[in-house]
Amino acid sequence: MANKLKLGLVGADAAGRSWGPAAHIPALREIEQIELAALCTSRPESAAAAAEAFGIDRAYHDINELVAQPDIDIIAAVVNIPSHYEIVMPALNAGKHVYCEWPLGANLTETEEMAALAHAKGVVTAIGLQGRHDPSLTHIKELCDDGWLGDIHSVQMTFLGTSIPDRSSRMEYEREIHRGAHLLTIIGGHTLAYIAYCFGSLAEVSARVATRVKKLRMADTGEMVDAEAADNVLINGALTNGALLSYQLSAVPFHGDGWRMAVYGSKGTIIATAQGLPQITPIKLVGAQGDEPLVELPVPERLRVVPASVPFGPPQNVGQAYVRMAEAIQEGKPFAPSFEDAVEVHRLLDAVQQSSDEGRVIRVV
Repeated sequence: MANKLKLGLVGADAAGRSWGPAAHIPALREIEQIELAALCTSRPESAAAAAEAFGIDRAYHDINELVAQPDIDIIAAVVNIPSHYEIVMPALNAGKHVYCEWPLGANLTETEEMAALAHAKGVVTAIGLQGRHDPSLTHIKELCDDGWLGDIHSVQMTFLGTSIPDRSSRMEYEREIHRGAHLLTIIGGHTLAYIAYCFGSLAEVSARVATRVKKLRMADTGEMVDAEAADNVLINGALTNGALLSYQLSAVPFHGDGWRMAVYGSKGTIIATAQGLPQITPIKLVGAQGDEPLVELPVPERLRVVPASVPFGPPQNVGQAYVRMAEAIQEGKPFAPSFEDAVEVHRLLDAVQQSSDEGRVIRVV
């Protein structure tokens, strides 16, 4: 494809254990709209090792040097959440389009600042809520929009993930609320965004947020540290269309069985399940209209816009987002979810925490 957009990826370890090598690099290698032209890490040695490991000629260890390259069109921030701001702001100031993984900022203030700068610069932004590009979730949205479900009465959702108290010390930041990288912000943000995408925004929430495992062990050092971030969340809410939501999000000690979302309407029912996060693991859809038996719902192939060579799993929906982001840049079309959408999800998460802290219903919109 002529005039490929060139992308600089910030965050890729040579061992291939991080999200960049797991999801972004495999997707970028297969799509034709964007070329992975450069890598950036935090040190000269790691930059050189990543460039060799992934066959990329250009490697940087200074974000300011990367964003100064005139031929780089897009910067992808695929680093730990507390570092998003220090990567995204220089990229935006340089006038680059930006793809940033979710959550955008460590808090709402950072998120609003990045979104405001992106708006002022007039660039295309993408936030890594890639479930919005999942064919199965898009099919649910289409069925809802087409009236297949009728009037939505209620939505029930659970995510139960197995989590042990042993962590690597390099992930210690996940225990600290102010760093913005914990169960409520990461998985809570992803899964609540599915609700808004498929059925509409939440108008109000009543929530309880709790930390049941209060000590974590750093597996590589043996140190015991206090856990601040929540590992259990209960949310009841009302959507703007009047439907009620019930959601349990938990990190459980054993036998976490993944994600389930069931929507009940006046005409139809859909139940979606996945063994893990739906934007990463395959979704099984069953549904029926009226009192007919539940049957598997096939997902239209037209909703998959990446080549067949992009594997299912982490690369698929990242690739879907990149293809649509490239179209938005080249054709001047709107793109979602953007940094402005990220602001709305961050505000919702703050409302959930506020409801728990104050013991009352919080209006969201």
